[in-house]
Amino acid sequence: MDHPDIELVAAGYDAVYYAYPSSPTLQRIWRENACGLDYPWEFGHISFVTLAEITRMAQELNLDNNDTLVDLGCGMGGPGLWIARETGADVIGVDASHVAVTLATARAADTGLSARSRFVQGTFSRTGLNNGSAAGAISIDALQYAPDKDAALAETARVVRPGGRLVFAAFELEPARVEGLPVLGADPVDDYAPRLEVAGFTVDSYAETPQWAERLAAAYGGVLDARDVLTGEMGESAFAALESELSVTLQLRPYRRRVLAVTTRR
Repeated sequence: MDHPDIELVAAGYDAVYYAYPSSPTLQRIWRENACGLDYPWEFGHISFVTLAEITRMAQELNLDNNDTLVDLGCGMGGPGLWIARETGADVIGVDASHVAVTLATARAADTGLSARSRFVQGTFSRTGLNNGSAAGAISIDALQYAPDKDAALAETARVVRPGGRLVFAAFELEPARVEGLPVLGADPVDDYAPRLEVAGFTVDSYAETPQWAERLAAAYGGVLDARDVLTGEMGESAFAALESELSVTLQLRPYRRRVLAVTTRR
């Protein structure tokens, strides 16, 4: 049985993802404040990855044509599809939200990448993929939601073949600030590097991403300031799900850092 926190995350994101295509205001706020105006919006997302970051991730993965890339917590599929287009790799996206999987599949069709992509419902610790089936893996601003980080990294190590790379961006947490909270409080990690080493990855680089706190505050603040417009575009339940996470984040400041890690499977 899935951890109840996974079901809680999936339910919230189901509502947000369902409403996202009908909310130009949310898309504009996110593009202006979170990912940057130069990010290719046909591969848009609601994480914080920038064009510079996703370009570096694609380079660090060292993928060849027809290699398989796994995108863990893929959301609507944009960054994984962009890397597939740039590198010639095939991408398999895994997400707990069935709405995200549906939207990612549609986006693959819209961008001409259906033949080189597949999106499935699953979790960090239960991908359903074969041993050593991937040449590399990415995850973008999602790992902090995994209720068992060690299980998530062990599953990734199982799926990525030796010599393949896991490249991800994620938020480190301040354990004292999330104690007792659902989702973020389940297994708060303030440094992923030791756990990566235990799971079977060599950490090649691990560093804080620039201006993440400013971008987060601007994006979250912009969404909350546009409450009335967004409620009209998204519907009350979807905006309430989004508002709850954003408000808690701004009030509690649970994140220690946002990091970008480049690792190699031993």
